[in-house]
Amino acid sequence: MSIVELDEKGRITIPKRMRRILRGRKVLLISLGDRIEIVPIPEDPFKVLKGSFNTKKSFKELRKEAETLAEREAEA
Repeated sequence: MSIVELDEKGRITIPKRMRRILRGRKVLLISLGDRIEIVPIPEDPFKVLKGSFNTKKSFKELRKEAETLAEREAEA
């Protein structure tokens, strides 16, 4: 754990030992209200998800269902 300070432009410097861990990787910044979390993105995110979904539906079918559900929720 490290304490860092934002500069006048809102930037922070990530400590060297943490930069070494994350070097060359993409990260996701998640705002959780009272804090921000930095989550490393796996090199192959789909590989991590392999086996998580048991469906025989095509991507197009799943996308259409998701869009329809989002539209219904937006109308509510």
